[in-house]
Amino acid sequence: MATPRSIGAVEFSSIGLGIEAQDEMLKAASVEVLVARTICSGKYVVVVGSVSDVQAAIRCGLQKADEAAIDHMLIANAHDSLFSALGQSVVLNPADVGALGVIETFSGTSVLAAADAAAKAANVIVFRIHVAMALGGKGLLFMTGSVADVRAGVEAGVKPVRDRGMLVSQVVIPRPSPELLEEYIGSGADAMRTMLLIDQFQ
Repeated sequence: MATPRSIGAVEFSSIGLGIEAQDEMLKAASVEVLVARTICSGKYVVVVGSVSDVQAAIRCGLQKADEAAIDHMLIANAHDSLFSALGQSVVLNPADVGALGVIETFSGTSVLAAADAAAKAANVIVFRIHVAMALGGKGLLFMTGSVADVRAGVEAGVKPVRDRGMLVSQVVIPRPSPELLEEYIGSGADAMRTMLLIDQFQ
């Protein structure tokens, strides 16, 4: 049984203050930085993970940045798939490729709640989580599985996002085209692996 881990995220209106807060977060708690980058429009986001210290890190970041902290998220006992999906390290096998589910959120932090809820509610593979990178500050989540499971995963995933008033769109594509999968599953080496897998899948 995997050791439960938490994920926390803070979004900052100031890049400089966000970097300063990130430094304080790392000094205050034993956490792993999963994502730390500038985002549109001139903001900064930090996503950290840990077995025990995420809450302390998030609290420290919020205190340090004060009014520059504009959104945050803390997920205790996050589903393990979130960590690999955030790292863009999920490689799909032919048998795993099915329907495609997409959830789009207004904030990068809220997409984490969607991913966690979807992965816990249905037998889906969450294979990509984009936290505000080249998305105008939005979050984007991709999952796959059977049509029924993807529908269930998307419905579960949008609930916490809708509750926060952050839902942009939810989509279920029962039979995505190979070209669409090639476009969104990966790039570079991942895309080459994906193309081979799609060829086998057809």
